[in-house]
Amino acid sequence: MKVLLVLPVLVPLTTAALALLSFRRAGRHRALGLAGSVLQLIVGIALLRAVHRGGIQSTQLGGWPAPYGITFVVDLFSALMVLLSGVIAVATSIYSLSDIDRERRAHGFYPLMHVLLMGTNGVFVTGDLFNMYVWFEVTLIASFVLLVLGNERPQMQGAIKYVAMNLIASALFLTGLGILYGSVHALNMADLSLKLPSLAPSIRITLAMIFLVAFGIKAAVFPLFFWLPDSYHTPPVTVAALFAGLLTKVGVYALVRIFTLVFVGDGGASHALLLGIAAFTMAVGVLGAVSHREVRRILAFHSVSQVGYMVMGLGLFTLSSLSGAIFFILHHAIIKSNLFLISGIMQSDGKDVRLDLQGGLLARRPGLSACFLVTALSLAGMPPLSGFWGKLILVRSGLEVGSRGASAVVATSLAVGLVTLISMTKIWNEAFWKPAPVDAGVAARAGGTRPRAPLYVPVVLLTALGSTLGVAPEPLLGVVRRAAAQLADPTDYVRAVLGEGRP
Repeated sequence: MKVLLVLPVLVPLTTAALALLSFRRAGRHRALGLAGSVLQLIVGIALLRAVHRGGIQSTQLGGWPAPYGITFVVDLFSALMVLLSGVIAVATSIYSLSDIDRERRAHGFYPLMHVLLMGTNGVFVTGDLFNMYVWFEVTLIASFVLLVLGNERPQMQGAIKYVAMNLIASALFLTGLGILYGSVHALNMADLSLKLPSLAPSIRITLAMIFLVAFGIKAAVFPLFFWLPDSYHTPPVTVAALFAGLLTKVGVYALVRIFTLVFVGDGGASHALLLGIAAFTMAVGVLGAVSHREVRRILAFHSVSQVGYMVMGLGLFTLSSLSGAIFFILHHAIIKSNLFLISGIMQSDGKDVRLDLQGGLLARRPGLSACFLVTALSLAGMPPLSGFWGKLILVRSGLEVGSRGASAVVATSLAVGLVTLISMTKIWNEAFWKPAPVDAGVAARAGGTRPRAPLYVPVVLLTALGSTLGVAPEPLLGVVRRAAAQLADPTDYVRAVLGEGRP
């Protein structure tokens, strides 16, 4: 068994277990949480290096040959996602040193955080759909408890919608698994890519739609997104940043994986539907952002809008568009997590404050202002930042396809980019540029006290990383192109998993 392929799950599991064993000594949890996150980042780097040099790798747990038993398989897309998980884990762990209070630490924040990381990494490395379902449930349980940790009324209201929608997604996922196994007696994704074409087209299309809805809920696509804006602004900033960086990306990852490996025979109809969903997701999300005046609600709606760009790359389904989708996933996770962390520093008590009650941050915190400006412009897709390159690749791919649907989604993406810039400008003008409120109480609520240093460290690191991806994108783009090539032609993936076990 290739141990490196198991470490993305084993490291956070061990971290969570050690934290639980020292449950009565919550003071140790911060050190354990940060150490586990750093180790996970190291594992992500090692895994990407191994797959980049040695090709797609897989292992079977329990000694059962493929396609039976539990399969872990890592291609470049999976390795990039595991690395991304490590980056977000380290950033949020550092931020949590000052953001997470003693009560939440005592109630298990750090064990829950690493159980969540274990679940997301499990989704990234699993090779069969049933175990993907299991990892989704692990993620759901941990994220729900993190969402309500603190037991504040707004948290409970957001958590009810979050859990209700995700339970529907889980039920649909399990239903699809039952139909799929009853039809072809297989759940290993490499095996399914060989067996599914023998099914009747009507059954394939039905199954594709079931999984599209199930994963679409988790990715927060139109019209299944409404749980996200009501959830992301209620928990502590650390939790919101962790969710923004990883949770929707898990849903998008599942969509990309299943529609490039399993449901590829009826690509015309499904990809046209994905393009329509992408366009509506972009438009509705950005309109929701423009209509609100609380920073974290605005950012939550932008999370919905930006998912549309990722789905756009899948819907276009060319080698270039898949490259754009992968690059955009990586860019957005870093940028959006950073914006949520910045929003926490903007308000000293960590609560979401209306923009009309803020002001004067440019004078009081020029460093934070610079980080926000760079990150916000990247979100809007301004050159030469990382958001520009992701959108440029997707727009060029849509123009190359040249169909009516592709042209419509390209036009929508350009318009949404402009409205995103307007929305980010609104935050800049209200919170940073205009003078601070005259009322002392308002000024205190708007961030009058000086934040502690650990809050700034991850913000500076993520800003630097996002800027590097924009100024020097070519090294990552080279890896992303190879990852997209593996998705576009899954032959190597199937061979790496099945090997001699090919039916």
